[in-house]
Parts: sequence; C-alpha cells; structure tokens
Amino acid sequence: MLKEIVIAFQGWDQARLFIQQHRLFKWILIPGFIYTVLFIVGMFFFWQSSDSVISWVSNRLGIESWLQKERSEWLSFLFVMTGMMLRLILVLFYFSFFKYLILIIGSPAFAYLSEKTEAIIEGKEHHFNWPELKKDCIRNSKLALRNCGWQSVYLLALIILSLVPVIGWITPVVALFMECYYFGFSMLDYNFARLGFSPQQSITFTGRHKGLAIGNGMLFYLMHIVLILAPAYAIIAATLSVQKIKE
Repeated sequence: MLKEIVIAFQGWDQARLFIQQHRLFKWILIPGFIYTVLFIVGMFFFWQSSDSVISWVSNRLGIESWLQKERSEWLSFLFVMTGMMLRLILVLFYFSFFKYLILIIGSPAFAYLSEKTEAIIEGKEHHFNWPELKKDCIRNSKLALRNCGWQSVYLLALIILSLVPVIGWITPVVALFMECYYFGFSMLDYNFARLGFSPQQSITFTGRHKGLAIGNGMLFYLMHIVLILAPAYAIIAATLSVQKIKE
C-alpha cells in the first residue's frame, strides 16, 4: 500500500507539470472557482451550526453541570479534548457530504478532463462524445451515492466513538483516512470506466489498491491550502497514476 501512496504522490507532482505543458489552466480555474465559493459558504454555515450541535449534546448529557459539580481539572481537560474531537469529526462529516455533492455536480467536467488527459498521454486527438460522457457521469454519480451511504454509516459510528474520552481521540485520524480513500476512489473510477471495468470490478480493484485512493485523496486535502487548484489537480493526478499502474 505504501508503494501505491508514493505513486499517487508522484501523480500529483506530474499533474503540475502536465497542466503547465498542455495549458490546461482554464480547466483548473473554472471548476476550482465554483468549488472554492461553495466550500467557503458551506464551511461558514456549518461552523455556526456545529456549535449548536455540541452544546445540545452537552446539555442533553448534563456534562457541564456534572463537571461544575466535580470541579476536577483532569475531567475538564478530558471533556474539552472530547469536544474538540467531536467537532473535528463533525467537520469531516460535513466535508464528506459536501464532497459527494461536488462529485455529482462536477462529474461532467471531471469526466471530460479525465478523458482529455488520457488522450494527451496516449497521443490521440480528443473528440467530445456526449453519450459517453453522460454514461460516465451517471456511473460516477451512482458510485458517489453508494460511497456516501457506506461512509455515512462509518462516520456515525465514529461520532459515537468520539464521545468516549481518550479512545475517541483517534477517531479524527481514522475519519480522515477514510475520507481520503473514498474521494480518491471516485477520482480513479473515471479511468476504470474507460478501461471497461464494471462498478463491482472498480470496487474490488480499489479495495486491493487502497494506497492509490488514499494517496490521491490525501493530496486533495493538502491542496486546500490553495483551494482553487484541488478538484482538477485530483482528477489529472488520478489519471496519471492509473496510467503508471497500467504500464
């Protein structure tokens, strides 16, 4: 798996050079701008609502009144840390749903960019094919909904686990790796569709090569330092990584 993560990381570095060489900047900026606006607006409203959720949980469980009664600095520290872990999990929970919304809305642009990248690599002229593009969009949207369902189940379990002091502190790390895996999976599937993989074959292959998906997703999240570049870089890097595996 470590080797595959390295390949995914190399794919991102190659994506930077590939974009510059083939002048794909407009395919970076247009979807990137839309993504950035939606992300900032969504994050603002989520952060406001997450305070209400944490306060509601605390009041329902009577944590604050119990801590005031006990007056233990150690217990207060434990529950402050637990609250932080819960907030991080809720942020990832929001990010998960936001990500799938973007994957579904942006699937035409992602499918087109993946096809164009592969055509350039193979030295072929790229022709726009709407029926094929539509087919890829429907397939990836269905996969996104399937992954959203499974990830929601796992995240709900992690939210419950995050309420447990000390043990719950590891949940954000687990949630982050899971988030990276499912995002990378969606980016890779555009390539698997063109290789003739059925959705089940794509699921099986990605399950056996988790490093590719995790590595791609990991760098997607790191690219949020420069939000506008993240989505298109991810799809180009995923295409380059799959080409390397094919070789």
